[in-house]
Amino acid sequence: MEWFLLAWKRGAEFSGRSRRKEYWMFQLFNCLIVLLLLGFAFLLGGESALKFVTNCCFAYCVIAFVPSLAVTVRRLHDIGKSGWWYFIGFVPLIGAIILFVFTLLDSDPDRNEYGPNPKVPGYANVVI
Repeated sequence: MEWFLLAWKRGAEFSGRSRRKEYWMFQLFNCLIVLLLLGFAFLLGGESALKFVTNCCFAYCVIAFVPSLAVTVRRLHDIGKSGWWYFIGFVPLIGAIILFVFTLLDSDPDRNEYGPNPKVPGYANVVI
């Protein structure tokens, strides 16, 4: 949960680096929140309840868009790629696969042009 909150704290920060753990925990909790909202909508039943909860789900996705974009850019920075590589995800089929693979790669072990390795002890004190 702390990794999810860290991504929200750094929600509009596009500089620096984010570990795989921060990225994937953020994505996991976002998916769980959306699934819970949609599950709640179906449990309530009725057209008006479904519309309300679906609108809440849409609003959450809109609010979470910038932090999601930021954590993805920082994740790309962590492997030594520019944040502009994010746009490869818009290439049909192959682009999303490439971006997915990039998010799975391990961090650069040393400091790169985007900052120090976030896995190094004491890095959290610099970030937070």
